[in-house]
Amino acid sequence: MDKVVYFLVTLVESALGIFGVRALYEQPAYTVVARLDRGVEIRAYAPRLAVETDARGQGDGAAFGRLFRYITGANRAGSRIAMTAPVETGGQRIAMTVPVEQGAGGTMRFFLPRAVAEAGAPEPTEAGVRLVQVPAERVAALGFSGRVTPEVRAEREGVLTRVLAAAGHTAGEAPMFMGYDPPFALPFLRRNEVAVRLSSP
Repeated sequence: MDKVVYFLVTLVESALGIFGVRALYEQPAYTVVARLDRGVEIRAYAPRLAVETDARGQGDGAAFGRLFRYITGANRAGSRIAMTAPVETGGQRIAMTVPVEQGAGGTMRFFLPRAVAEAGAPEPTEAGVRLVQVPAERVAALGFSGRVTPEVRAEREGVLTRVLAAAGHTAGEAPMFMGYDPPFALPFLRRNEVAVRLSSP
């Protein structure tokens, strides 16, 4: 894609994002396998490819910048890759399988478009950025709109945790945040989700 066209498309997508229009962003496909209390969904996701970096939390601009540079050409092919939604933050494993401490905030991920994953995504050239194959998994998600403050996020995570416990589900990771809109989107039109990967069906 021509560089000028790429940045024009990105600008248009960002402008539409102010009003909650996210139809231009590819999203990972999933099937809702159960609906629980309080609007919690259990989703089955197919395997997908992501690019990730260590992050201090959902507002980590440096982490976002590293990932954005990857999709705008900081990769071995110099390719420009379309932005997708959601941006996922957090969710490091509770078991000692990922060498990231809870206090460090975990990771930030961009999921790559299916066409890019199928063709073979180019390797990142910037330190700290890596490609990861995310296996098929079940995820419990709770959606909400509005501004995402630490207090709001903690309250939503509490609701999600209580609903899952009542339904007999076990989280395989700490809760993560999935944001579908740019930070300047109108708060009441934003699509936010707190979610956990499940270790039990």
